[in-house]
Amino acid sequence: MDEQRLVLDRFVPRPYQLPIIEAIESKGYRHVLAIMPRRAGKDITGFNICIRAMLRKVMVIYYIFPTYSQGKKILWDSITNTGEKILDYIPKELIESMNSQEMKIKLTNGSLFQIVGSDNYDSLMGTNPQGVVFSEYSLQDPRAYQYIRPILTANKGWALFLSTPRGKNHLWELYNIALQSPSWFCYKLTLDDTQHIPLAEIQREREEGIMSEDLIQQEYYTSFSLGVEGSYYSKYLAQMRVNGRIGIVPWENGIQVHSVWDIGHADSTCIIMYQICGQTIRIIDCYENNKQGLEHYVDVIKNKPYSWGKHFAPHDISVTEWGSGISRLEKARQLGLKFEYKIDKNGRARSVLPDLSIMDGIEAVRSMFSRCWIDEEKCAGLLKALENYRQEYDIKLRVYNNKPLHNWASHYADSARYLALSLPRTRDGVTKEELDNQFARAVYGTEGNLPPFFR
Repeated sequence: MDEQRLVLDRFVPRPYQLPIIEAIESKGYRHVLAIMPRRAGKDITGFNICIRAMLRKVMVIYYIFPTYSQGKKILWDSITNTGEKILDYIPKELIESMNSQEMKIKLTNGSLFQIVGSDNYDSLMGTNPQGVVFSEYSLQDPRAYQYIRPILTANKGWALFLSTPRGKNHLWELYNIALQSPSWFCYKLTLDDTQHIPLAEIQREREEGIMSEDLIQQEYYTSFSLGVEGSYYSKYLAQMRVNGRIGIVPWENGIQVHSVWDIGHADSTCIIMYQICGQTIRIIDCYENNKQGLEHYVDVIKNKPYSWGKHFAPHDISVTEWGSGISRLEKARQLGLKFEYKIDKNGRARSVLPDLSIMDGIEAVRSMFSRCWIDEEKCAGLLKALENYRQEYDIKLRVYNNKPLHNWASHYADSARYLALSLPRTRDGVTKEELDNQFARAVYGTEGNLPPFFR
């Protein structure tokens, strides 16, 4: 049989992109981190690394974006500056099949390439990728890498991280690990290194107010130090650090601990635990997990050493659970945890928290910070989320929308809003017993008919 050779000449890497390719292909690094400016061709480079790897060896490669929709927009449907689809870097004669719905490509040699979102990383359960690219890792759910890392370790696969900074979040932590580890190839460039955009264009955007200096430093000079452009809380938390209100915050044994919950089922559930000491709010602990039943979280609460006060949940606490046919409020009571509630005019149990808009809730959190102390060790996940909770950015208009970006940071941020809204309820008011009697009269007619788990 005649040997057929195919020349991949559509992609001509720029000089500053070559070290990334060489790190994986010739130097044998299995962990590569490339922090580069905006519009420096990160994904075109990463995609072509995938193509070359799949032709050398039959393998499965996942290309992970923060969300599925971003993967579709940035890679699957994207067109280059010269008018070609990015997917066309794969010669058509090498493609056996393409599935647009799953964003999956199978090559004629058996290799498989698929685009997925980190917001649905557990869909990869049972798979065996030998190569993974994490695009815009700073915006991803970091649990995606935690999930995939053991697989890559077992099959000696490789991981490529491509990103621009978004404050000192999990990308910052990974960057510091990579700097110290000889097994990592760490590559951080600025516009001065790449020169892929004329400096005069950046200066014009600066002078015309198209981009703030904060955003310019982050997007083009890969700065971690200026915080997250569009962040709702980063400057407030920075001031708290300056004032020494983020650090070791011991809990007072003689004061009740309250909890606020953001409850998810397919999504994350976050719990913040806090004490009210005079006018001071001490956030002493937190917990996050996902795809666990309510029983799991109630057990977490019960196993804490705290003397519990009140437990607050959002308005969906009255939602009926699939399968059980009872509300989350009732199920929690069966498990021994009583959420605060009120009875509406129709006799239904509702959360006691005010039903404010998200933006009003964000303002309530900002006002709350002046009274807060936060434990830096026990609440590390909460702090990271609050520092990275930010406005949604419109790439086309190059402006921030007046609404939060829904990502991995949203769940703890929602819990913080509920905490701020719960504060008036942690002072003297109607007792749990009185609320129980209200509920019994409204739902069961008399207190004498109260089911055992309400007694």
